[in-house]
Amino acid sequence: MIKYLNGTHETVDFTAGSSLLLFDNTDYEEYPPHWHPPVEIIMPVVGGYHLECNGKRFDLKEGEILFIAPAVIHHLYAERGERFILQADTSLFHTLRDFEYYMSLIHPAVAVTPESFPRIHEEIRQLMYDIRAEYFDTAPLKDAAIYAMLLKMLTLISRERNEVNISFSDVTQGKQQEYLAKFMSICDYINNHCTEDLKLEEVADRAGFSKFHFSRLFKDFTGNTFYRYVNLRRVGVAERLLLDPRINVTEVAVRSGYNSVSAFMRMFKQIKGCTPTEFKRMYNYES
Repeated sequence: MIKYLNGTHETVDFTAGSSLLLFDNTDYEEYPPHWHPPVEIIMPVVGGYHLECNGKRFDLKEGEILFIAPAVIHHLYAERGERFILQADTSLFHTLRDFEYYMSLIHPAVAVTPESFPRIHEEIRQLMYDIRAEYFDTAPLKDAAIYAMLLKMLTLISRERNEVNISFSDVTQGKQQEYLAKFMSICDYINNHCTEDLKLEEVADRAGFSKFHFSRLFKDFTGNTFYRYVNLRRVGVAERLLLDPRINVTEVAVRSGYNSVSAFMRMFKQIKGCTPTEFKRMYNYES
């Protein structure tokens, strides 16, 4: 299944003119640790499937679906059976409001099972079958139809995780929705200004909280500290800049909001597992 592997970086061999690739996979083959820019979705349809993402093991049963976020190292073990494996470039979704925040909810990977997502599992499973049928059809605009279904799946999962996982501690039920809207707005503000010199005290004041109260609520909402969240967003900006071979790493650091190149390189390595130079080299190899 992997045609082009440079170190741990897989170049996905999309069909000309498309940014989607679906395998009806029956290979009894192990795929070593690797990563790629497209999102990957795996659903066993005959037998189970076992894999690791960022060191975490997933044991999938028939009909369970695993979403692997872009640029996450994963290791697929040899298994007898059949599974659908979809790889898709989701960069065209990045202009959608709040998309990056909700994509962070599935990072590094999330398994959709009857136990973890009882309300949407069956719908997601059926969408995978619908995507497969569309992929092997010859109808016009089939890529558009598949992307519509992919976006629906990501939306269903993100909304479900958002509803189930986010609960502000020590906040009354009546205030939950008010705080939810407020922190969505705050995250949107950070996403748009992450390359600026954002300070915890100033953003907390903008939200109308003391920095200590804000810090606790922000961690409840995002699962990250304020500065960790800012750095995640900055590294996301840096990833896109590094794709441009005309921009060197020092300029990427500055344009991503870092005053120190060494601090940028240290944070990028901590979050992505590789240096900016290694990341840039792997993407340039792909192009």
